[in-house]
Amino acid sequence: MASNPANLWVLLGLGLAGILLMTRKLKKAIREDFGAFVEKLQLLPPPQPAPPKAPHPLSGLTFAVSDVFDIEGYVTGFGHPDWERTHEAASWTSPVVSALVEGGATCIAKTIVDELAYSINGENKHYGTPTNPAAPAYVPGGSSSGAAVAVAAKLVDFSLGVDTVGGVRIPAGFCGIIGFRPSYGAIPHFGILPVSTSLDTVGWFAKDPNVMRRVGHVLLQLPFGVQRNPRQIIIVDDCFQLLKIPVDRVAQVVIKSTEKLFGRQVLRHENLEDILSSKVPSLKQFHDKKTNSELSTSSIRLLANILQLLHRYEFRYNHEEWINVEKPNLDISAQINEILEITDTDIGIFKSISNELRAAIDSLLKDDGILVIPTTAYLPPKLGAKEMLSEDYQIHSFSLLSIASLSGCCQVTIPLGHYDKRPVSVSFIARHGGDRFLLDTVQIIYASLQEQVDMLAKSKLSPNSDSKERTAEMAKEKGNQAFKDKQWQKAIGYYTEAIKLNGKNATYYSNRAAAYLELGSFVQAEGDCTEAISLDKKNVKAYLRRGTAREMIGYYKEAIEDFKYALVLEPTNKRAALSAERLRKLFV
Repeated sequence: MASNPANLWVLLGLGLAGILLMTRKLKKAIREDFGAFVEKLQLLPPPQPAPPKAPHPLSGLTFAVSDVFDIEGYVTGFGHPDWERTHEAASWTSPVVSALVEGGATCIAKTIVDELAYSINGENKHYGTPTNPAAPAYVPGGSSSGAAVAVAAKLVDFSLGVDTVGGVRIPAGFCGIIGFRPSYGAIPHFGILPVSTSLDTVGWFAKDPNVMRRVGHVLLQLPFGVQRNPRQIIIVDDCFQLLKIPVDRVAQVVIKSTEKLFGRQVLRHENLEDILSSKVPSLKQFHDKKTNSELSTSSIRLLANILQLLHRYEFRYNHEEWINVEKPNLDISAQINEILEITDTDIGIFKSISNELRAAIDSLLKDDGILVIPTTAYLPPKLGAKEMLSEDYQIHSFSLLSIASLSGCCQVTIPLGHYDKRPVSVSFIARHGGDRFLLDTVQIIYASLQEQVDMLAKSKLSPNSDSKERTAEMAKEKGNQAFKDKQWQKAIGYYTEAIKLNGKNATYYSNRAAAYLELGSFVQAEGDCTEAISLDKKNVKAYLRRGTAREMIGYYKEAIEDFKYALVLEPTNKRAALSAERLRKLFV
């Protein structure tokens, strides 16, 4: 029987409609999980205990795990199809995953990681890059990209990742959620694929600080304890100078929250370079060995180099045999195949540096201190951006990441809203073993930080004023760099430019006063400090600088008053105490 042409067109139309329908469904499926999941599954918790026993601590929560954790019956894929193809299904479930399920949580999926969990960018050409819910055109950060995206997209309440050189901290910052890297060795690393054995740490993500803390109590097996407030919060100034956005956008949020909750007296400022130079002698030994003392490299940059070398060296030790046999197509081949000239002596020095760095941070922070640094120098780069491969991006990123990675201290990433439509974050570091204290601090300060972020957003009255403030901040940063380079007159020019754009910022006047002091222009310095103090009566640096200017002019009584008031605001400030005492003995 001959076919009716009209029927053929109907069938063809139905076929095309079906293809379009399937395409829409596929796109919808991708949107629904944001490309975070590599495999869905279900691990159900045990039944609730009968009253009067307490319910499971994680009851009602769902979670996902990065595809580096073993789950019985599933192949651990490690972010590469060739790895999945050449390995058997796991015969047991990682104790970390089991502890969470036994604690009452339901595991619903395994999530995508970067290729062999090596990179910090979050891109994966084999399985697709998970979409960053906070900034879809930008990378989610890695290596635990899918786990971060799953939490940011509210697909789960929390998720597990592994942080080697930032694998939890970076994606938390880029996706606008909380990410916790515990103290090295605090959680056993069984049933988890190794990346770099001396750096690998189980970490986790959450949007809610209370959930973050509950998960921490289960994984770290923490007994009940009373929450403690921090007694010192230390802003690491030279780390903040690495930021590619205005420093005050991050630092001032922390400073204002700290003042509101704990008082100005707990705030301190330190430079990491000073700590490393005085407390980590093996760093100089490594520098001298590699350069024959001919070149000068900052200690922070050296830490970044060591972290990169150790990461690459241990990764190759763990996986070079498999790579040589299987010859997989690797995006990371250029990074891992760089020539390594590392000797046993170097490894010994690296270990000494780690031990000395941990001891220095533990001694500085004790049981109740917090170190405040940017999580990363950069905002999330665009997908496929070449800047992620640049030396500047790598060094600035690893400089900040190296502190916790090499010392083994615990660190948490905390979101601070958006800048230029991309997530911004800050990181808190506590001493090794201070995990409970750090989790408690996050829970205490989190709401106040978000409140300060909201107030900052509301203070931007118009795009024009916002643009002026940004330009002023850029001028200030240029002034800071000129000051660092001892170009005092140039620094004054930049600070003056910033003041013209925004005359209500005390920091600009105080910084210009510092440059005037260097030039011996003490009257101008005093005037700038007086203006700074009128704008911010708690500006310790302005009181110290005005005290110095007044001393040089000969106003000794007034200088003593300035140093004393700086000491009231910051009782631990040695400079203020010494200056006040010296002048008192000489002139009172």
